[in-house]
Amino acid sequence: MNAEAVNMSTFSLYPGRVPLLVSLPHDGSELPPDIAARLTPSAQRVPDTDWHVSRLYDFARELGASVLVPRYSRYVVDLNRPPDDVSLYPGQNTTGLCPIVQFSGEPVYLDGAQPTADEIAARVQTYWQPYHAALQQELARLKREHGRAVLWEGHSIRAVVPFLFDGRLPDFNLGTAAGASCRLRLQARLVEILEAQGDYSYVANGRFKGGYITRHYGKPEQGIDAVQLELAQLNYMDEDSFDYRPERAAGTVRLLRQLLQATLEV
Repeated sequence: MNAEAVNMSTFSLYPGRVPLLVSLPHDGSELPPDIAARLTPSAQRVPDTDWHVSRLYDFARELGASVLVPRYSRYVVDLNRPPDDVSLYPGQNTTGLCPIVQFSGEPVYLDGAQPTADEIAARVQTYWQPYHAALQQELARLKREHGRAVLWEGHSIRAVVPFLFDGRLPDFNLGTAAGASCRLRLQARLVEILEAQGDYSYVANGRFKGGYITRHYGKPEQGIDAVQLELAQLNYMDEDSFDYRPERAAGTVRLLRQLLQATLEV
């Protein structure tokens, strides 16, 4: 690292020395007590967390990448949704800026305990805006120092979520806003790496094409590439207990390392 970690009340930023920022907006799992008390028992387990992605991407700091990690759950506010809460996938089931429905279709809140418009606005100011300010500032620093920057959005989800998609999700789901958020040469190299390995299924710009962060910050014509990768969780953890499984994760981490290394070489 060429700078000390920035630990704020709602996120931590680990500045790096290469033109790569790894953002993990759904890694947080904490709930403020006043919000937790209003959640259903199933939602209090925060099951829709992108479990253990910060552990999967531990190696990124060894590569010299910057890493941005939130503290709080997406149930507080979803950092990968637009602040006006416009749907990123029109016509498909999804969850909102302050989700009231779990990926299972069950409610997040007890009856009558859903957040008001004023509370949602306050959460955006308290949690959403600081994360995005840090993300934007770090991208600007990397581009200033290196002439370019790559934003890698690390995500994960259960392999089967009928509320959101049919069937089983591929293991590696690459999203580049259908090629708009990064250079086509970079996307082609990432797909080439995924094609060359034979252990995991993959798709580019399938059900997950990239969320708000990928679409908003990816400006390849200005020297900023953005790529989202959604992983099927069964390849590194137990989806029911949420326990990390190192023996499953080893291959996933090896492939992740190849992909991130490629972003620095293309």
